[in-house]
Amino acid sequence: MSKTSSRPKRKATGGRYIPYRKKKLHEIAREPTLTKLGELKRKILRGKGSNKKLISLSNNIINLYDPKSKKYKKVKIKTIIETPSNRHFVRRNIITKGTIVDTEIGKAKITNRPGQEGTLNGVLI
Repeated sequence: MSKTSSRPKRKATGGRYIPYRKKKLHEIAREPTLTKLGELKRKILRGKGSNKKLISLSNNIINLYDPKSKKYKKVKIKTIIETPSNRHFVRRNIITKGTIVDTEIGKAKITNRPGQEGTLNGVLI
């Protein structure tokens, strides 16, 4: 059974929609990437129209923005402290947008989607 981004089978009231066609290729969705904390591993995926998408499978270096000095630095990540999307991701070392990580400089918040963009960007807290 493939995941799709088509309309749901049920209405907001709980009633069923009558299916008028099957799933289409352009509606098929991917499994989530679940970027882990570790040595840099990337993967190139073919997107629509032969575009290439670089996804990050694992990463341990973050492009960190310091709001006081208004400069960027490449910093190594020590550990993951908190993840708002799923509390079990901390134990599994999975990095998503909004994750708070402990770096060599201090705590930082991830501001991008590493499974979609292939890099880690963050802001110093």
